[in-house]
Amino acid sequence: MSTLADFGDLLEHAPDELPRGGRAGRVALVVFLVLMLLTLGGGGGYVWWASAAPLPAPTVTSQAPAANAGGAASLVLPSGGSMLVSVEGGQDYLGPDAAGTFASAGGDDPRPLASISKLITALVVLDAHPLDGPGDPGPTIAYTEADTDLYDQFYVQGAVIARMPDGLRLSLHDSLETMLLPSAANYAVAIARWGFGSESAYVQAARSWLSENGLNDTRIVDATGIDARNTSTPSDLLALGRLAAANPVIAAIVATPSAVIEGPGVITNTNDLIGTLGISGLKTGNLGEGTFNLLFTASLDVGIGAPLRVTGARLGGETHDSTDQDVLSFLQSVKDGFHVLPLGTAGDEIGTISTPWGADATLVLAKNASLRTWSDTPVAVALDTTTPQSFADGEVVGTVTWTAGPETATSSVKIAGAIEEPSLWWRLTHPALLG
Repeated sequence: MSTLADFGDLLEHAPDELPRGGRAGRVALVVFLVLMLLTLGGGGGYVWWASAAPLPAPTVTSQAPAANAGGAASLVLPSGGSMLVSVEGGQDYLGPDAAGTFASAGGDDPRPLASISKLITALVVLDAHPLDGPGDPGPTIAYTEADTDLYDQFYVQGAVIARMPDGLRLSLHDSLETMLLPSAANYAVAIARWGFGSESAYVQAARSWLSENGLNDTRIVDATGIDARNTSTPSDLLALGRLAAANPVIAAIVATPSAVIEGPGVITNTNDLIGTLGISGLKTGNLGEGTFNLLFTASLDVGIGAPLRVTGARLGGETHDSTDQDVLSFLQSVKDGFHVLPLGTAGDEIGTISTPWGADATLVLAKNASLRTWSDTPVAVALDTTTPQSFADGEVVGTVTWTAGPETATSSVKIAGAIEEPSLWWRLTHPALLG
């Protein structure tokens, strides 16, 4: 039931511009209010309803904060020779084509393989004489006098060789390691002879293996790669690299920086990039100035969870060192292409909120927001707002969502400054706006 205090409050807050007419006008207003209250019912009647009715929704004037894409990535590719790279594991960022061709330079013409040929020798031999994983030594190879004579033969040619003492007996695993790490030509021919009876028989087996695996642009005439007629294209070499990386025995060997093997002694991997920028293989090769090659794999951490799985072929580098630098510069440029993009700072104003009774406040971001993205990937921004419940300072009234590729960042939107509730008089005089 309304009380005299309610009437006093109404009179106190009545607009000054209401016609009063002196004492008579004020008496008339009191009579009007009494009649209105009596007419609209007991138990508080209209005053009770108006004081408790839901308020109308405020007007939100806001704009999603602008989010500019980052700078475009600048991939560093060599100016001479050729290079072809594929990337797996980052298609959501780099696009679906990255697993095929992510970056290329210099075309896809055949070039001399050099010692990358020994990687083919290892794959073909293991296809015929498989090992049961990296820990399996496999069969023992008893090297003959004809095999040990290869040391002198290749020494005269200036090829890379490894010690092979008379009467040496070595496991297939250790033999392959001695061939692949220091790139020993004498072990390549000796292993090929052991596996297939002769080097020429090996060549025929290698050609069949290449055909079976779709490497139709790769040509093999010997087991070592000393013959410049051993050639391949960058695209074939990417496929070869995936096959080698998928073979657990070879993958483990080529990721080894050095080893000590009884007979050959200390052997060192010619790929001195192992472990740098996630490089894990595969094989170097060169036939002199301007023919330096590196078929490489890398597990490149770019800060997006799982590392990128990179396979690349660099052919026709000027020197060993420059070829290494070409690969490192490219991988670093990929890594640098991923960056954290600032999106907003706590307190940034993004709009206002105002009410029909004339109160207003500012809408601001509740927290800092950023996301990691690739290159100049566009950033989409969405803003959703809701009706306040308490109209209090700090009340959350919405969310901003930023999306770039597979990455999403969010920030709540809150009221900065309390919104005053309407007076009872405003409620009584605006019934059409109340819920």
